[in-house]
Amino acid sequence: MSNKHLVSFTDALGMLGNYTWSRIWEQVKSVAFIIMYLVVFQTIILRVPLANALGTAGGIGLVVLGLAFFLEGLVLGLMPIGERVGVKLPARVGIGVICAFGVVLGFGATYAEPAISTLRAAGATITAWDSPLLYMMLNSYSGELVMSVGVGVGLAVALGMCRFYYNWSIKPLIYIIIPLVMLLTLYAANDDKLCKIIGLAWDCGAVTTGAVTVPLVLALGIGVSRTSSNGGGSNGGFGIIMLASAFPIVAVLALGSFFSLKTPSPVSENEFFAAENRTQSAVIFGGDTSQVIQHAFTHGSVEGRKAIFASEEAYTNAIKLLENSDEARTKYLGTMQVADWILKCATTEERDMLSNVKLSAASDEQESPFAAFAPTLHKELFGGLQAVLPITAFLLIVLIMLREKLRYKDEIALGIGITLFGMVLLTSGISLGLASLGGEVGAQLPRAFASEEKFIDRVVINNFDSTMLFKGITEEGEQKEFFNLCENGQIRAVEFNAAQLNTETKQYVQIITEKPMFKLSIIGLVLVLVFAFGLGFGATLAEPALNALGMTVEGLTVGAIKQRQLVLVVSVGVALGITLGLARILFDLPLYLMIEVSYGLLLVLTFFSDKEFSAIAWDSGGVTTGPVTVPLVLALGLSIGGVLHVSDGFGILAMASAWPIITVLLFGLIANRKQHKNLKNTKDDE
Repeated sequence: MSNKHLVSFTDALGMLGNYTWSRIWEQVKSVAFIIMYLVVFQTIILRVPLANALGTAGGIGLVVLGLAFFLEGLVLGLMPIGERVGVKLPARVGIGVICAFGVVLGFGATYAEPAISTLRAAGATITAWDSPLLYMMLNSYSGELVMSVGVGVGLAVALGMCRFYYNWSIKPLIYIIIPLVMLLTLYAANDDKLCKIIGLAWDCGAVTTGAVTVPLVLALGIGVSRTSSNGGGSNGGFGIIMLASAFPIVAVLALGSFFSLKTPSPVSENEFFAAENRTQSAVIFGGDTSQVIQHAFTHGSVEGRKAIFASEEAYTNAIKLLENSDEARTKYLGTMQVADWILKCATTEERDMLSNVKLSAASDEQESPFAAFAPTLHKELFGGLQAVLPITAFLLIVLIMLREKLRYKDEIALGIGITLFGMVLLTSGISLGLASLGGEVGAQLPRAFASEEKFIDRVVINNFDSTMLFKGITEEGEQKEFFNLCENGQIRAVEFNAAQLNTETKQYVQIITEKPMFKLSIIGLVLVLVFAFGLGFGATLAEPALNALGMTVEGLTVGAIKQRQLVLVVSVGVALGITLGLARILFDLPLYLMIEVSYGLLLVLTFFSDKEFSAIAWDSGGVTTGPVTVPLVLALGLSIGGVLHVSDGFGILAMASAWPIITVLLFGLIANRKQHKNLKNTKDDE
């Protein structure tokens, strides 16, 4: 046997290294913008140092590696299996079995989506009195919520299989389904209970089509479309993601209509916590009145807490008990720490009642910046196994039942392993890096338009000596008193406030506050909207599902539509959508009206677009809200919604799904017009 054609180990290692580096470098370019954007915005614009710079950098490194491995694994492993199943199903079984397969696949893929868990976690921020139905669906019935979304996605995949099998045009489906969803939204907007879940329903439709679902249903749709007995393959597998985004909206609104029958209506905070209404309010918490009391402390204002007690004296005694009674802490705060409650929930008067509680303590041993890596990787490994293995096993079982032998088994097995490895790195990196960084920026961003100083901490100075005070003068000629405070070996001047000095105990309480960034709130509001645009653009560039769609579109159109072109156009649309969604929260605009206008415009644009490009455009809107975008957008919406006392921060993802479709349809119409113009010019020249 001749060895002249064998590649040496060194050469093979070099080729593998070059290939791996090229894939990693592509992902570095994908995530570079959003990372630099967040870092620069926080350190230069907000002027706040990163809390854990090394740990965040390590998490971002995991995101880059995870994206590279995950996308490579999809191409090698999951997508070939999905496409193989799609090719063989129409040849071996009828449409009934194909639809049943689609239901199971869509349902399973929904449970595997990382973004779903992020949406469920947002339930902790909802106030029960303002949005009782929303609170119940995200907390008491979160399992039923995810199940309804899974059913919606499953039915959508089944309908998509029928569309490919019978070669139905996408446009009639759009003009039937989207107006139906719009009518249901209008109906919900006129119901005082259902109107609170409109944002949740549309956001559920956005997060279902992520990194796991999109590649699978695309591959399956392409396979069925190519081999359908009646098809002809003109559909190209597109349009199914649009269905998978629309059906969950209907499913969530239907579930909300069912639960609304036993849910109390929204009321004022005082009414909700009043003694005479407590039994009815407890329905939201499964009949547990103790949780009503805890909700008043952890989510309510001082008015709500006072409504819990029969008198002002009883309320004051309860607050004071938090200082030294473990039983009272458990009764009123649950698992929340007293120091956290003082910092996040308490008023100035309540903080004064608990002046002896130490809020911050310097640790002698500094925790390693990478301490959270091992537990996070362990947790995400379990999540990755739960996401990848059941879906893979299901597809392989279907192939076995079809008596189909799998070719290139070693390559596919390697691809599945790489997919799992990449997903674990990606989700861990998002948690440790991107979500952490986005959460820091989101928490600081409300300073841009806040009109009052925010309480940060309190430091008690013992044995305060008033003789050490000295005077200073402002530019306006106002005299003020100061004292020198020694912190970590450094001395700085602190303004003295006589009201914070207890002359009997000689204790001075220094209140540390965070001042607003701008005196004019309009400048801050503009800054927030500009930030939202950049956040949406950068996060979309890094979405693995969008990159998977871009690769598929470029392959099927033989390069007529470049992956990079599609990604950029979609990113601009997401940026516009997130900006509009955030403006809805900032200016308290009606979400249902913004949805109706956006989708009304979409229906008009779809009418003038050809059917193949319409399917691509509508699918583009479904792939934009995945594991990268969702945590960042939710952190932004919920933090700003909390400052403005908005009942929820939902609805931003809904707009982030609508506007990419608009930009892609406009891109297609402009490109089509240019093509016709070039052809006309060519004919004129001839």
